[in-house]
Amino acid sequence: MKLVFATHNQNKFNEVKLLLPKTIELLSLTDINCHEEIPETADTISGNAILKVEFIKDKYGLDCFADDTGLEVTSLNYEPGVYSARYAGEPSDSEANMKKLLEKLAGKKDRSACFKTVIALSYNEVDVLFEGLCEGTITKTKRGEKGFGYDPIFLPNGKIQTFAEMSLEEKSEIGHRGKAMRQLISYFS
Repeated sequence: MKLVFATHNQNKFNEVKLLLPKTIELLSLTDINCHEEIPETADTISGNAILKVEFIKDKYGLDCFADDTGLEVTSLNYEPGVYSARYAGEPSDSEANMKKLLEKLAGKKDRSACFKTVIALSYNEVDVLFEGLCEGTITKTKRGEKGFGYDPIFLPNGKIQTFAEMSLEEKSEIGHRGKAMRQLISYFS
């Protein structure tokens, strides 16, 4: 079976490929010659995942899935949420996003947060959504060199390492994207 993962983010692609069984051949947007940026103009995380899937279905007619992920910080009224990738403005910049988030959290006691991933799947003309959540807290400083996005400042509940200090396998085991992907995989079982 072949499935397109509608992302230009190589880190996400590698994380997802690691989780998929060998019976599923994962294709990237580059593999299908899609080099344009797919618009993410919805006001919800699930809405953005659906937009990406609809774009690939309409333009290429291929079975595909897409994800959108947001970090929701309780004391910031669940910011940055759907705007996580561009929290500090355009262009998307992880360092600037983390800096802005840490500045907004300065002096706040409640640093609880939740990573949320929604995966939209379109397969054999059926559309399905899967959601994965990972609760944690935002650290006061960046820790670790692995991962991407907010990983250096996100400490999952019950863990002593940030996502950026974990191996890809460890992160996938407990993380939001891994949880959503396991639902997708079980859909095909």
